[in-house]
Amino acid sequence: MNINGQETGRKVTLNEAIFGVEPNDHVIYLDVKQYMANQRQGNAKSKERSEISGSTRKLGRQKGGGGARHGDINSPLLRGGGRVFGPTPRDYSFKLNKKVKQLARKSALSYKAQENAILVVEDFNFEAPKTKEMVNIAKNLKVDGKKLLFVLPETNKNVYLSARNLQRTEVMEAATINTYKVLNADVLVIAEKSLAVIDGILNK
Repeated sequence: MNINGQETGRKVTLNEAIFGVEPNDHVIYLDVKQYMANQRQGNAKSKERSEISGSTRKLGRQKGGGGARHGDINSPLLRGGGRVFGPTPRDYSFKLNKKVKQLARKSALSYKAQENAILVVEDFNFEAPKTKEMVNIAKNLKVDGKKLLFVLPETNKNVYLSARNLQRTEVMEAATINTYKVLNADVLVIAEKSLAVIDGILNK
């Protein structure tokens, strides 16, 4: 099929070792969890007692005041004091084995293949960035209104810029395809040469 929605008469066979495996939900969960953890900045920070700018003078005497004992004005019990066990900057990322990530991507692609949510089109390019061109492609392929992921064999600035203003359309290289993006899309539109790139990455 080409980007005009016309059948080209050529058949493309999806690799069973990638698009036909038995999906493993647990490795999908782990890979998506890692992806989302890596998106977190982890820079939340609150000041603890020792970091508050305030006098360290003892507010009242230790005993005999008729109430709880108090230290300085930076106490977490007082308004304007430090926070107890507040958040500190941290790194949320964690390690996953390569084989786990590979199986997760294969599982995600296999789910899409089972749902008939994969369209393979001839390689295409735009002479200049045109959002209207991407809208027309979606209409021609009869997938307008759906969340689309275009998978290209290599970086294509014009195609990327053409899709940038469309909320439900995303473009990425086949070499950087990941489980989260695949599952997040309703339909994958894969350029023909991208299949060889995906095959090279996931069939090592």
